[in-house]
Amino acid sequence: MRIEQDRGAGSTLADLPVLSSRAGRALLCMVVLLSTVVAWGCSGIVSGQNSTAAQTPPQTYSISGTIGPATGGNGATVTLSGAANASTTANGSGNFTFGGLANGTYTITPSRAGYTFSPSSLNVTVSGGSITTGLSFTASSQTFSVSGTISPAAGGSGATVTLSGAAAASTSADGSGNYTFTGLANGTYAVTPSRTGYTFNPSAQVATVGGANVTGINFTARAQTGQTFSISGTISPTAGGSGAAVALSGAANAATLTNSLGNYTFTSLASGVYLVTPANSGFVFSPANQSVNISTASVSGVNFTATPQTAHSVGLAWNASTSTVAGYNVYRSTVSGGPYTKINLSLVPVLNYTDSTVQSGATYFYVTTAVDSIGNESTYSNEVSAVIP
Repeated sequence: MRIEQDRGAGSTLADLPVLSSRAGRALLCMVVLLSTVVAWGCSGIVSGQNSTAAQTPPQTYSISGTIGPATGGNGATVTLSGAANASTTANGSGNFTFGGLANGTYTITPSRAGYTFSPSSLNVTVSGGSITTGLSFTASSQTFSVSGTISPAAGGSGATVTLSGAAAASTSADGSGNYTFTGLANGTYAVTPSRTGYTFNPSAQVATVGGANVTGINFTARAQTGQTFSISGTISPTAGGSGAAVALSGAANAATLTNSLGNYTFTSLASGVYLVTPANSGFVFSPANQSVNISTASVSGVNFTATPQTAHSVGLAWNASTSTVAGYNVYRSTVSGGPYTKINLSLVPVLNYTDSTVQSGATYFYVTTAVDSIGNESTYSNEVSAVIP
């Protein structure tokens, strides 16, 4: 096999061994998986050889199911345990499949941050055939809270607290300076206190809700004794600037989120030197940070440019089966030799496939199978691997 930059070239194929299915079924051939093409921005070639099994492996089967509604099933992690261990991710419709399974009893367990599932798991027994019906789960969304205290009570009592980011809301701190936002979905939020005649340290904070309530988002209120200022700017374009986190350090510490236009502001700042640093998953920023010196006036125009990071994908190609087939399945594992999880949503009618769900720093192992018109599936092809930078 061969791994090349961006686009693949042809490679010499090994002879295809023939695998006969049970009596009365179609004759299927083991597919030979060719070069993998890894789309990354660096060059390099890794060479190897195709390999074939010395003897016919035992028949394997699959388990398929659905998590509904799709809003909760999409992207849910589904774990397989029992006779074999594996995990996969449900597709946009909440469907999932485990392939390459021997006869035995398995437990299927879905999970996703911010959701509960009914039932929490299901047991299923594979006995001489694939299981494609009867496995369904219902996902229900959870909501959480963000809370904290503004102290001392003399400054916190009655202060306005504003929530922005994944949702927008505002509330007033009680007589002890406590506040709470409820009914929040998973996401990233900015919390900003304000009260006439007071400054707050920090001036704002970021709270990330990920499957649990967030507490302790606290602030200290100080009676204003002098003039205060602000720092503001824009992160562009909006594709990378909208919803970006911006951290303030130096003379004071704070954090906030940009709005949908990529704009941000830190208020109630005393004179001093500050460092402004943006962050957003999947983007790099120019400059990476900026130093801001506040003397006698607010500072605006502290701007940044967001550039998308390079996305990675793996391209696969294989030799056609010599028998008549309806299509092919593609399986992936993070462990050489499996167990493998099917990654195509439907049969692949051509001799190539692109996996766009890979993650940087991971190594993946791929095999393919051929499937005839009545669902008979060949054994796995030889295995090829791809290392993602």
